[in-house]
Amino acid sequence: MKKITVGIGITAILFMGYFITDWLLFDGIRPVSINENDFQANYFVKDLNGPKATILLVGGGSWGDYWGQEFAKQGFVGLSLPYIGRADLPRLPEAIDLAYFEQAIDWLQQQPEVNAKKMIVMGASRNAELALILAAMYPELLSGVIAYAPSSVAWSNTVLPYSSDEIKPSWIYKGVDIPYVPMTKIVGNNSTKITTLDYWQSGLVKEEEVRLASIKVEKINGPILLLSGKDDKVWPSAYMANKIEERVKEYNFQHAFQNIQYENAGHLISSNPEVASTVRIGNMKVGDKEYEFEYGGTDEGDHAARQAAKLKVLAFIKNI
Repeated sequence: MKKITVGIGITAILFMGYFITDWLLFDGIRPVSINENDFQANYFVKDLNGPKATILLVGGGSWGDYWGQEFAKQGFVGLSLPYIGRADLPRLPEAIDLAYFEQAIDWLQQQPEVNAKKMIVMGASRNAELALILAAMYPELLSGVIAYAPSSVAWSNTVLPYSSDEIKPSWIYKGVDIPYVPMTKIVGNNSTKITTLDYWQSGLVKEEEVRLASIKVEKINGPILLLSGKDDKVWPSAYMANKIEERVKEYNFQHAFQNIQYENAGHLISSNPEVASTVRIGNMKVGDKEYEFEYGGTDEGDHAARQAAKLKVLAFIKNI
């Protein structure tokens, strides 16, 4: 059983957990590094001829680069887009302006190999939260969304033990806060383990805050694909996927919608499906003390879910 050590807090689970478990192996499609128009990204395309379905991979890193490479192999275009943690980018996901992503979308629309009418956004965990928000905020630019281990609401910045002590939005749009569920920072205990599910569930019982912060998925102008593990022990992604499904039914959503959930699968189901899943436990530091947390799932369950989900993702894009 392998462990991942996370020294800086819970968002390392949610933002970096995917990035540090998979490494990109070059096999013939080199990314083009983009650092212009005030955004940074890796651009993946195999064939420069003709407009192709394009996937914006929010969060970037090794996770985004893996998927960008895979999409390019399939004849699509991938843009692996980080937005924190690099030079000239914010250090933390606090008050991230959605204009940053709009600039990347505008750049993509100018590329001759990109089909601007078939552009979707994809993210995992808190980046799935962001992907759903972007698709809802930019229905004229994005025509669908893929969300692994999704959230049904926007969360405050204070889900980070190392973030500001002041509650702030995680995301803003034209200077206005995206409504969020306000959270106190996660705290330690007298044991050596933290059950992170309890933390997120304590936010989801705040009825009025959840109502205001619920992502307006009904505004998305294209199909939605949700992929989650029923044994996710990091946060209740299957429960939140079901809340999203309730909302699209309530608003009579007019596009295709899939809410696919896998038995014996945990939080890390968006990782490289070609690599055997052996990571079951991670470590996070809260204050001056380190704690273990569980990702959920089993080795066999995660691996099977990743492979099955990849097929769903590729079929989804082909049908855009």
